[in-house]
Amino acid sequence: MALWKLHIFVFLLRGLMIFLRILKESFHFAVHALTVNKLRTILSLLGITIGILTIVTVFTVVDSLERNIRDSVSELGSDVVYVQKWPWGGGGEYAWWKYFQRPEPSYKELQMLEKKVNSAQNMAFAFGLSKTVKYRKNSVENTTILPVSHQYYEIWGFDLMEGRYFSELESKSGSPIAVLGYDIAEGLFPSVKEAIGKEIKLLGRKLKVIGVFEKQGQSLVGQDTDETVIIPVNFARTLMSTNDRNGAFIMAMARPGVELDKLKDDLEGAMRSIRRLKPKAENNFALNEISVLSSGLDALFDIVGIAGMVIGGFSILVGGFGIANIMFVSVKERTGQIGIQKSLGAKNHFILLQFLSESVLLCLTGGAVGLLLVWLAVSLGGSQIDFDISLSLKNVLEGVFISIGIGLVSGFVPAYSAARLNPVDAIRKGS
Repeated sequence: MALWKLHIFVFLLRGLMIFLRILKESFHFAVHALTVNKLRTILSLLGITIGILTIVTVFTVVDSLERNIRDSVSELGSDVVYVQKWPWGGGGEYAWWKYFQRPEPSYKELQMLEKKVNSAQNMAFAFGLSKTVKYRKNSVENTTILPVSHQYYEIWGFDLMEGRYFSELESKSGSPIAVLGYDIAEGLFPSVKEAIGKEIKLLGRKLKVIGVFEKQGQSLVGQDTDETVIIPVNFARTLMSTNDRNGAFIMAMARPGVELDKLKDDLEGAMRSIRRLKPKAENNFALNEISVLSSGLDALFDIVGIAGMVIGGFSILVGGFGIANIMFVSVKERTGQIGIQKSLGAKNHFILLQFLSESVLLCLTGGAVGLLLVWLAVSLGGSQIDFDISLSLKNVLEGVFISIGIGLVSGFVPAYSAARLNPVDAIRKGS
């Protein structure tokens, strides 16, 4: 049995060596044919280069867009449930006329939830305003003011460039203090570092700046801490009513080891109790979580990916037809050479590999040029836009495999027709 296996191994090894030798000779023939017909080679390269450039660019943009959106969505917290008036959706009919009549979450409901829901590690209340912030003669209009309860920072975990966040005592007492977004601090002060300790004017009151957030840029789901001023919600309560504020929400972060479904069940029961809903009455609040957005993104990017393949496919199709046409011309021009090779003992598979190698080499060269152009565009243009775009290894491999695939498909019929030529007829036609 061991001798039988050895014979099989030797046979396979010998076959592999023969195949590699044929492939090497075919490759040399292909390189010679491409270098002799330079103009034809360049025209063929142009078509496949444009095709690979188009499809890899589409894949790169789509993948980068998906990565940026998913990263932005993940910032909302995979272990956080949002108690809101409006649901985030997730398919089916969106009964906005029903949701419109719901009450907004309130600060009092947060206080009651904190007592009732033990499965939450941190809970916070927040709502948004748009106001003008001033410092001496400088002002920033349409600033997003976010009154928040103390644990808001524990859930979000923003990075601070300067200063600190509110202490628990400052939050509970409603101290007139604020943490500024980077762009707000930059717009009010000559230097961001000078903001700490200064007093800004907001809502007709003076507030002391105790911190400045790191510059983060706007996420693709609308988050923009750079243009936000965060103040204690108890300070805002001294100036206005926090009940029924548009866009108000309560955030609840699950304790370690507690599943999100358990937290949602606890929040639902507590909210129904707080709002005194009857057993058969529908919830007049929404419990939103990141999985709703994630499932929607999966369906969205499946469609976008198919659309990208269709758009890039047309470009590749044009390039493929160009390669096939050039290969038919190449076979016709070298008919006499093919006849001589076959009369000297060249097998059909050798002729087939010779022309397939030429086609694949042509496509790989065009694909490499296309990938280089995409890389240059991403490197030079990516820094000019506020969008993280990059050419990933996945995109490069897609370009390479597509190039090989187009080379094989486009070159097979011409190569097969060359391999089937009769040596005598081929020599006669080529003479």
